[in-house]
Amino acid sequence: MALTLTADDGDRQVYRGALNEHWTIGPKVHGGAMLALCANAARRAHGGDVEPLAVSGSFLWAPDPGPMDVVVTVRKRGRTVSLTDVELIQGERTAVRAVITLGALEDGPPLLSANPVAPLMSPEPPEGLEPIGPGHPMEHVVHLAHGCDIRPSLVSMAPRGDGGVPVFEYWVRPKDCAPDVLFALMCADVSAPVTFAVNRMGWAPTIQLTAYLRALPADGWLRIISTTTQIGRQWFDEDHLVVDAAGRLVAQSRQLAMVPAP
Repeated sequence: MALTLTADDGDRQVYRGALNEHWTIGPKVHGGAMLALCANAARRAHGGDVEPLAVSGSFLWAPDPGPMDVVVTVRKRGRTVSLTDVELIQGERTAVRAVITLGALEDGPPLLSANPVAPLMSPEPPEGLEPIGPGHPMEHVVHLAHGCDIRPSLVSMAPRGDGGVPVFEYWVRPKDCAPDVLFALMCADVSAPVTFAVNRMGWAPTIQLTAYLRALPADGWLRIISTTTQIGRQWFDEDHLVVDAAGRLVAQSRQLAMVPAP
């Protein structure tokens, strides 16, 4: 996600970036990709050896693929954490407003970790699990698959008739490189809407998403589970847990989105 600095006024910087059609779900730019672009700009504007720790974004509208300006205002430069405000703008309209906390990621084993992903999913996708690509049912929707290998368990995504909580399973990795923090952030929004479990399969726009980044991912597959607490008539929540090849939790997120029309 290349960025070009176009204006610099001390603690306020403007970058120009672009998200093309490969960063889309359907015709619109993917929310996780936009947050990753915002986090990248925040990291650049702050400078130094920092990574995003917490990213909280509100989505005002869904932009089309193309050039975007990212305006970063550094609110605090601290010894442990720093805080930035970020706006992602296309044309004259703000598409995303984000607050990004920067600091040092964890580099040692946790004191406690309630991580359900590692025992549930193998480090690599099961044999025969097909990537999204030509001939896949999600080929013409998930265009992110042009830049990374995405392998959803379609069995876990099947509509449920028993009222049970959905748990969607994904294996994802970049093509030709190791995953980094920004890729893990994008993966914290990679799942199809959990409303699939109740036969609501249309567009489910995200209103707000908050993600925590916990550690630098190890090289290899990222394992993701997506679930929910409640799917209402108008709103639903969706949680992602992202675990790396070493079995460590590297990212987690919760979002509020709109339930697709029947």
